[in-house]
Amino acid sequence: MQATVSRYDAATASGAVLTDTGIELPFDAEALTGTPVRLLRLGQRVRLTTTGTGAGLAIAEVHFITLP
Repeated sequence: MQATVSRYDAATASGAVLTDTGIELPFDAEALTGTPVRLLRLGQRVRLTTTGTGAGLAIAEVHFITLP
């Protein structure tokens, strides 16, 4: 799933993204743990690893979108 960063607090490494389907999903610092992501900027495109479905949809990891 891909999304755009809509909020990000560098002090807590938490924020939210707006998915391409129009759903805003919050994330915390754990979503960045184990990834090369250290800082995000508003409007940045990211790829998400998610868990759950529907109302239980949650972000497990946030990744940069890389071009082949």
